[in-house]
Amino acid sequence: MTDKATLRAQALTARAAGGDRDALDRHLIAALAPHAGVVLAGYWPMRDEADPRAAMAAHDGPVALPVVTGAARPLTFRLWQGGALERGPFGTSHPPESAPEVRPDVLIVPLAGFDDRGNRLGYGGGFYDRTLELLRKSGPVLAVGLAFEVQRLPAIPTEPTDQPLDLIVTEGGARTPLR
Repeated sequence: MTDKATLRAQALTARAAGGDRDALDRHLIAALAPHAGVVLAGYWPMRDEADPRAAMAAHDGPVALPVVTGAARPLTFRLWQGGALERGPFGTSHPPESAPEVRPDVLIVPLAGFDDRGNRLGYGGGFYDRTLELLRKSGPVLAVGLAFEVQRLPAIPTEPTDQPLDLIVTEGGARTPLR
């Protein structure tokens, strides 16, 4: 099996081709519709990541963005109501410190690559794996991977710390991973 660094490079190169952004928006909005009223955590896209902002704007409920609090630490989430964002580490953007912290019920998770079993290949920092592990210990949370079809990989090697996705949304639709 190919190592994660090689797979990550392949997936990120493929991601640059993108996909049908309008279809991606439609499918993500539809997948999130049953979760009206709950706290949704999205992300502010960087580089050529799949963009969740249309679905975040359409969400009928509170929206939060992640905050990187330090290396090898879980993310925290601050309520975002459309105001100005601050620059964070690694090129991230997040609400100001004055915004209240919230616990999300649904997370839109950025990724480099994914496979049909719901394995996610991130950027190597483990932020979302640590975060999902912590959140899942305190109650239910839905992890929705957002990507373009070109980011699909045949298989991603997993480690005990890897947290699977519950749903994958691409411009081809939303699907529950095979387990």
